[in-house]
Amino acid sequence: MSQTTSPEYDYEVAVVGGGPAGASAGVFCAREGLETVVFDRGRSSLKRCAHLENYPGFPAGIDVGTLYDLLHDQVETAGCTIVPDMVESLRRPDTGDGFVVDLQDGEPVTARRVVAATRYDGSYMRGLDDDDAMFETTEHDGETTESFDRGYPNHDGTTPVPDLYVASPSEGSQQAIVAAGRGARVARKVITDARVDAGWWPAVAEGVDWVRREAELDDEWDDRETWGEWFDEYYGEDAPVDVDSDRYQRVRAAVLDDRLSSYIGPDERASRAEAGQERLAGHLDPEAVVAGCDGRELLDAMDDDVIAAHLDGEAGPLGVNADGE
Repeated sequence: MSQTTSPEYDYEVAVVGGGPAGASAGVFCAREGLETVVFDRGRSSLKRCAHLENYPGFPAGIDVGTLYDLLHDQVETAGCTIVPDMVESLRRPDTGDGFVVDLQDGEPVTARRVVAATRYDGSYMRGLDDDDAMFETTEHDGETTESFDRGYPNHDGTTPVPDLYVASPSEGSQQAIVAAGRGARVARKVITDARVDAGWWPAVAEGVDWVRREAELDDEWDDRETWGEWFDEYYGEDAPVDVDSDRYQRVRAAVLDDRLSSYIGPDERASRAEAGQERLAGHLDPEAVVAGCDGRELLDAMDDDVIAAHLDGEAGPLGVNADGE
């Protein structure tokens, strides 16, 4: 799907919080084509950690600064806008649909849907529902405090407030990897609801976001007509609309486009793999890269002219020779 937003809103989805939960939600929504903004004031609870040692994919752990930068790089690459501002409040516009997002420094913006993804503080949601339902009061050592009720959202992130989803604060989101998973789960519900609003029906709207090898398609499944027959057999019988209706045919075409575009060939796979590793390497300390790799292999991978220019004291940035080429 291409990036979409309702004409009466600045964004289709506004994510409050740029930590693991918010970043994950933003990536999923943006990749679906929903115009998404992530508000991050730079004070994610992730930054309170000294070092992460249980986040998959990093055998020796990962420092928080590098992971944070990687998360935001991916958020922007997926198509999100990151706004370094604090959300002070959410409120309904006069029309009653969507939200007005009031910011600490910037001008208010509007969004069709909002995903709350800040671990500790949900005070910006006050007034959207009865405070007794959304917040809980606790007493400790004679002092009474009020905090967001982590049991307020449903398992899929939906809440009694239409189009308000909560990825965090929530029950069981104390670990970064759990928070990231929670953000993905909530985003999938956001995507399903957005598709339903666009005319899809629930059984079809609960899709997946994957990239698969083109080689897995045999001659039969490489044909769009085969996919169309599959759709009619799987969804047509119980569809809530007539199979000859414009709505059915529009949704059918969108699903087929989505499925067929998810398969890529070997050249595209290689290109994406190279781009992914280059982007990752760009966030690593050069000395750490040298220490973690075989020095001879690094030299073999570098352009001979770059090495020669460096030895002559004439080198520019890595990969650029003395003439700037």
